[in-house]
Amino acid sequence: MTRWFRSYWAEEDTWFYFEVDADGQVTRQVELQGPLEKPIAAASLAEWEAAQQSGTLADYEVTFGATAEVPVHEWDAHEPQDLAAGEFEAVWLTARATCQARARARSTHGA
Repeated sequence: MTRWFRSYWAEEDTWFYFEVDADGQVTRQVELQGPLEKPIAAASLAEWEAAQQSGTLADYEVTFGATAEVPVHEWDAHEPQDLAAGEFEAVWLTARATCQARARARSTHGA
């Protein structure tokens, strides 16, 4: 069963949003940082694995980041808050659009 939750890390001033599968593996992850909750990552495990296999992992991580590699039970210390699928999806879509726009801006400006 898929589960969605978020967890706040005060030391990094970052909200982490997770989608995890029945085995506790993070399948999608969003990171929002600072008081304006600026999207800094919106990664998919399946996409990350495909990028790794195709040799484009560095480009993928620059654009979208990466998912957590540790089991989600290790995040429990950060007081996870359960989310509905729609809540996660809304954050995911917004963060993905921001990451993609940032990547387009970098390629346009040659950065």
